[in-house]
Amino acid sequence: MSTFVIPADARSWIDVASNSDFPIQNLPYCSYAAERCQHGSIAVRIGDFLVDLYELAEAGLLPGFEFHFCIDFQETLEHAGRESLAGVRKALFELLLEGNDTLKGDEGLRAKVLIPIEHAQILMPITPNAFVDFYSGIHHASNVGRMFRPDQPPLLPNYRHLPVGYNGRASSVVVSGTEIHRPKCQTKGPNDEMPTYGPSKELDFELELGFITGKGNEMGVPIPIAEAEDYIFGIVLVNDWSARDTQRWEYQPLGPFLSKSFATTISPYVVSLDALEPFRIAGPVQEPAVLPHLQAPRASHYNIRLEVAIQTAKMTRPQVICRSNAQHLYWSFVQQLAHQASNGTPVEAADLYATGTISGTAEGSFGSLLELTWRGTKPLTLEETGETRTFLEDGDELILTGYCQGDGYRIGFGECRGRVLPSL
Repeated sequence: MSTFVIPADARSWIDVASNSDFPIQNLPYCSYAAERCQHGSIAVRIGDFLVDLYELAEAGLLPGFEFHFCIDFQETLEHAGRESLAGVRKALFELLLEGNDTLKGDEGLRAKVLIPIEHAQILMPITPNAFVDFYSGIHHASNVGRMFRPDQPPLLPNYRHLPVGYNGRASSVVVSGTEIHRPKCQTKGPNDEMPTYGPSKELDFELELGFITGKGNEMGVPIPIAEAEDYIFGIVLVNDWSARDTQRWEYQPLGPFLSKSFATTISPYVVSLDALEPFRIAGPVQEPAVLPHLQAPRASHYNIRLEVAIQTAKMTRPQVICRSNAQHLYWSFVQQLAHQASNGTPVEAADLYATGTISGTAEGSFGSLLELTWRGTKPLTLEETGETRTFLEDGDELILTGYCQGDGYRIGFGECRGRVLPSL
């Protein structure tokens, strides 16, 4: 499909701060609780406003797009697909562009369409049909291998040949701002005779990105990697919370289960691949060469800067503890999707696929406390209070952010935020 890239020098008649995540070049989709539609109405964000797409469509300002926006995002994707929603984004750009008075000059309609963000209750952008978590951050995978298999190569033999992943729990995916209860799980220490059941003592975050599909394939029909982008609607931030003590005990031989299924947090704004297009880059050299069905026809990574901050109950402001970048992913979004569907599994619109933890090469770029504290042996000191952390404690809040820096603008994702509550 064709790509619509908004020029870097474009400006809107809506005032947008230079450091905003949401300039006219972005226009990400979201869902909010409108008065007429409390369970969710689709909107696009620009600056400090939401643009209500239902009201625009009712006013006849989205001609040619005859689907109903007072439904959840999943249904919108199923009815519209990525290509139609890309057309909506283009129409919005023209309406919001500096010098266009069609919406700007209609005060009554403008009051219906533009919702100040401080008055909006932001909801989950989708209810995912399925959730898959990959393991595509090669530096994270190497660090974990060094910790837990010090006498063996850091990466297992399959790592450079396919995107390793597992099926997660779609029903526990929640939107930014949702508080997370510490999970109770079964664990067994190295010197314990028997396992015990209770609150996890090694609760962790994982810095990830996720892509949301915009359409599906027929069961039995693989998705060719050259067409995979057509199936990807947009990108969100992901915090795939992890109970490390449970994970060590349960993961062999089938992988994570209860250690991951209690909660996964996503950011509420779905950033389109079109908005990310100016930041497309080549990924790391893949050696040995991957099999033909996983060879992307063009560069398929993105230069997305990522940060994680923590704020404890005693702190008055958050402290950044990790700075990383999506360029550290070994496997790209299209490779992940092509692999997922290579056996003919039926992908559906509004599936969520997470990348796995995105760590860089330096300690300050590690995307989990497991790595930042090196399995708890190097406690992290928080500057404001002098507190230390090896893993998360009750009351701790994690804030994930990400953006691409352009010439005079940035394409951001908003926040992926969650606070830890005691076990129930």
